[in-house]
Amino acid sequence: MSRLALVTGATSGIGRAFAERLAADGYDLVIVGRRRERLEEFAAAHPEVEVRTVAADLSTGEGIDTVAEICAGEPLTLLVNNAGVAHYMPLADLPADKARELVTVKVLAPTMISRAAVAGMRDRGQGAIINVAGMIAFSGPAPHSQMPRRAVYAGTLAHLVAMSQCLSAELEGTGVKVEVLCPGVVATEFHERQGLDMSAVPRMTADDVVTAGLRGLELGEVVCAPGVENAGLLYSVFEADLAAFKAQSPDLATRYRTS
Repeated sequence: MSRLALVTGATSGIGRAFAERLAADGYDLVIVGRRRERLEEFAAAHPEVEVRTVAADLSTGEGIDTVAEICAGEPLTLLVNNAGVAHYMPLADLPADKARELVTVKVLAPTMISRAAVAGMRDRGQGAIINVAGMIAFSGPAPHSQMPRRAVYAGTLAHLVAMSQCLSAELEGTGVKVEVLCPGVVATEFHERQGLDMSAVPRMTADDVVTAGLRGLELGEVVCAPGVENAGLLYSVFEADLAAFKAQSPDLATRYRTS
């Protein structure tokens, strides 16, 4: 039985590494990216599987609708929402067009594309969605001295974590798996396209990120952090989240009452 995967942001970096690995594993592919020539180059290099190329800009409604329509109409085995842009800068310095692009690519696009894919997967009783985020999703409490501020970027990745966790719970018992993949710094073109020199920073390979993501699905992980050796740290975060959620009360907390 053939398996079909759709990968966004497939022209370089983690998306390209996913496409390469899935082709090697015998998946037929729908690869999505902005650079048509790179998509066609990939397809020509992989005649052993069927590769459909879709040149689409996921910062636009038209691009999102094009990919969502494919997801709704094709029997996808795996969806990898990988497309991304960086735009690392404080909110006050972030131009409006870049803020809009970032939120559209990392929040609206994966939301609408997953929505289009998930009903068919559920009806077929199988499938998986991998949303590519990053460990910056967990960096909110860090002071400025520890990490440069990038409020919108971190917020979009945190959205992917929460959405993936909730969607996984919604789909419990349906045969559909959901994972959010949270690597740290990865050796790709991603930072260079933003004018950032990361050559002195230790970086994981895109191939290792893909290995972790696919193995994480097998292990049933909803949050996959390829560079975190002690998975208990992640579980502690989630347990603390739930403890705070369950501790809410209709009574005003004492610290907010006037003396």
